[in-house]
Amino acid sequence: MAGLEPGKLRKYTGLRREAAKEGVINVNPIQRGGILSPEAREVLADFGHGYSICDFCLKGRIDTIKKPPISDFLSDLASFLGMDVVRLTNRCRDAMFVALMGLKKARGGSAVVVDSNAHYSTYLAAEAAGLEVLEVPNTGHPEYKVVLEAYRAVMEEAEDSGKTVVAAVLTHADYHYGNLNDPRPVARACRELGVPLVLNAAYTAGVMPVNGRELGADVLVSSGHKSWASSGPVGILALRSEVAEDILVRSSRFPEKELYLLGCPVLGVALATLMASFPHVVERVARWPEEVRKARWLVEQMERIEGVRQLGARPKEHTLICFETPGFYEVSKRHKRRGFFLYDELKARGIVGIQPGLTRRIKLNTYGLTDEEVKRVASAFQEIAEKYGLTVS
Repeated sequence: MAGLEPGKLRKYTGLRREAAKEGVINVNPIQRGGILSPEAREVLADFGHGYSICDFCLKGRIDTIKKPPISDFLSDLASFLGMDVVRLTNRCRDAMFVALMGLKKARGGSAVVVDSNAHYSTYLAAEAAGLEVLEVPNTGHPEYKVVLEAYRAVMEEAEDSGKTVVAAVLTHADYHYGNLNDPRPVARACRELGVPLVLNAAYTAGVMPVNGRELGADVLVSSGHKSWASSGPVGILALRSEVAEDILVRSSRFPEKELYLLGCPVLGVALATLMASFPHVVERVARWPEEVRKARWLVEQMERIEGVRQLGARPKEHTLICFETPGFYEVSKRHKRRGFFLYDELKARGIVGIQPGLTRRIKLNTYGLTDEEVKRVASAFQEIAEKYGLTVS
C-alpha cells in the first residue's frame, strides 16, 4: 500500500526496552509487582499465539478448561484470596465495571460510594455503569489518609436523600501515595447497612497477604500485570458466593456464557503467565514485612536530601512511595533539560522508572528489589542532589 514501504515499517521490529537491560534497576511504581517470574518467562513462546489456551476447550467456557489446568487454578486462586469464586477479566478496571454493573442490575440503585484516593478507572467504571459517585474524603496534605469512618455517614446520607447505594468501593492501597487502608471498619458499616463492599486490591493482592473474607470484602478485584508477575492485560474478579449469582449472570441467547464478561475475556499468554507465576506469588507474599522494611529505609535515606518529604501515611505500610521533591524542582528551573534532568541523571546511574519530566513530585516502588539495589537507588538520588548543590545530611 502507498506510504507503507518496507523501510518505513522496519521501526516496528526489533523492539527493545531500556528497563530490560542487564543491571538496570526499574523502580516504576506500576511495574515492580508485575515483573515476570522465571517460570512465566518460560511459557511466553508456547502460549504467545492469541487462542493458544483454548486447544482443549470442550464446553465453550474458559473457566472449565482442564488442560492446561485452568479450572483448578481458578479454584486455588479463590482459596488463596479467601473468596469463593474467581473469574478473569481483561484488566482490573474491567473487573470493577463487571462487579458494579452486575450489582446495579440485580439490586437496583443509582449511586456508589468511593474513597477519594480511588484510581481514575474506578470513576470510569462507575460512570459507564450509570452510577453517581459519592466520595469519602481524605485528610489532605501531607498524609492524604482516607477517612474510613466517614463511609457510614456518606452511605446513610445517600439513603436519606433517596439514593440507593449499589456498593461501597475501597481502594486497598492507592496509586497516589501507597496508603494502605484497613477494610474491616468499612466492611462492618456495609454489613449493617446492607451494602456490598468492593475492595480494589490492584496494588496489594499478589504482592502481600490478602484474604478477602477476613477483610470483609464481598468483591475483590486485582491486576495480574500489576501485582501477580504476569504479562498483561489480565484482571482478577474474586467473589463471595452471596454476590456471585448477581454478577456472573448468564446470557439468555448463549446460556453457557457469562453476560457481563462477554464470554471468555482472557486468552493466551496473559493467562498462561498468570498461572505459571502463581507458585512464585504464593511464596513471595510471605516476605511482605521485608519489602516494607526496605521501603521505610529508602524513605529515611531520601529525606536526608534537602526538601524531600514522603507524602502519604507514616510509617510506610506499602512499597509504593510518593515524594515531594522541591529541591529537584528548583534545579529543573535552571537546567537546560528542565524537568528531564532528573530522569537523565538517574538513567546514567542505571536507574529507570521515574516518570520523565517530573521533579516536583515523584513516585517509585521498591517491591522485589534487593537490599543492595535499594542502596543503589538511595545513593543515586543523594549523588544527584549533591551534584546540583542540594544539602544531604
